[in-house]
Amino acid sequence: MVFASLEFLTLFLPAFLAIYVVSPARWRNGVLLFCSWFFYAWWSPVFLLLFIALTFCGWLGGVVIDRAPSPRARGAWLAVFIAVNVAILCWYKYANIVVDSLDNVLAAGHAGPIPWQHVVLPIGLSFIVLQSVSYLIDVQRGTVPADRSVIRYGAYQGMFVHLIAGPIIRYAWVKRELVSRTVDWDAFAAGARRLMVGMSMKVLVADTLSPIVDAVFAMHAPTFADAWLGGGFYTLQLFFDFAGYSAMAIGLGQMLGFRFPENFDHPYLASSIQDFWRRWHLSLSSWIRDYLYIPLGGNRDGEWQTCRNLLLTMAIAGLWHGGDSWNFLLWGIAHGVALTVARLWRRAGMAAVPLWLSHVLTILFVMLAWTLFRAVGFRAALAMYRGQFGLNAMGLSDATLVLLRPVHALAAALGIVCVLLPIWQSRWDRVADTAQGRLWQAVWPLAGFLLSFGLIVARGAVPFLYFQF
Repeated sequence: MVFASLEFLTLFLPAFLAIYVVSPARWRNGVLLFCSWFFYAWWSPVFLLLFIALTFCGWLGGVVIDRAPSPRARGAWLAVFIAVNVAILCWYKYANIVVDSLDNVLAAGHAGPIPWQHVVLPIGLSFIVLQSVSYLIDVQRGTVPADRSVIRYGAYQGMFVHLIAGPIIRYAWVKRELVSRTVDWDAFAAGARRLMVGMSMKVLVADTLSPIVDAVFAMHAPTFADAWLGGGFYTLQLFFDFAGYSAMAIGLGQMLGFRFPENFDHPYLASSIQDFWRRWHLSLSSWIRDYLYIPLGGNRDGEWQTCRNLLLTMAIAGLWHGGDSWNFLLWGIAHGVALTVARLWRRAGMAAVPLWLSHVLTILFVMLAWTLFRAVGFRAALAMYRGQFGLNAMGLSDATLVLLRPVHALAAALGIVCVLLPIWQSRWDRVADTAQGRLWQAVWPLAGFLLSFGLIVARGAVPFLYFQF
């Protein structure tokens, strides 16, 4: 069950909201928790048991760390509970690729393969573990109190609105709402509008571009036009899919009385690679900064140590994104190298790149890096790069021409306009301040939602891309 599905929109969400609204305030955390467990069990009842175990582990870890008699004991217990979480994540996420890599080594020596049954990655596990780790560290640091209520902690850890693909919500951001929150009409209406906007982003743009992206990235020898069309469409698809999910999660949270921070800030308008990471997947970027980069030393110990920390941090971030291909590690290293080069360039006093060129170079690098991110393996990425660098034919292939429809051009144009809209924000604000503008702002999310609903009925639900991470 995904947000952009008939089951969610016509069955789960109406039933949940009806129960939630009529429940007494003191029961709402329990309602949210058990309905979230039902939502997760819709995917896999077996993995629900793992999810419940991780929830109790996180709650128990917070209590144990908080009650430890000394800072040293708090640190030791923190290491134990983080190790449990990380070990579980590594098993489900990286066991397969480690065995595959060992099989390749053994095959070179005419041995193997290792007897192995493929390990299935539970959806949302990466986000669940990151939230648990941040909570345990914050309790150990004393920045948040250990929650004595397992129901309240479980509602934080497991609320379905961001359970499967983020944003990564820190306990400190919602601790007040977990204790006391109200459901009022204005917030509910604003949240519903945000939900409809996110639905439109996902269905009208991301899902419409998906078939072309899949076809191009499956080609053995894409042409120059194929490769850049597929890469450009994927650049839009990934943003509108993930930002659409985040918008839906933020909207659903607002409907329930929670205030989640924004997760994207127009990343494709970034003027540098550093600026890109200040705008893309903000909850992950800030998590990496606060719980990985700064503890490693950040920029405190000199230039070379800072560069090392940047490379190591981004490599780990890349590895976190996927365990079925080493491409994700390479993607993270590429971004780490780019961040390091940009930092050294600035520190060396080199001439500043013109702003327009900096924008172009940033989006070009991001698009080329997305090729590694999307390709199913390193050979597939090399095939796309050969096309992107003009080493194959130049024009669109017959396979791509057969698939292209006017609706794909319309979706891409809609996506590009939405990406560029902040550039015209002052003009848009003047238009929006009129009676016609306010009416349009009220009507278009509903119109987009109804069109999205019709497309879901016609072509079915499409899983969110970040479910695989």
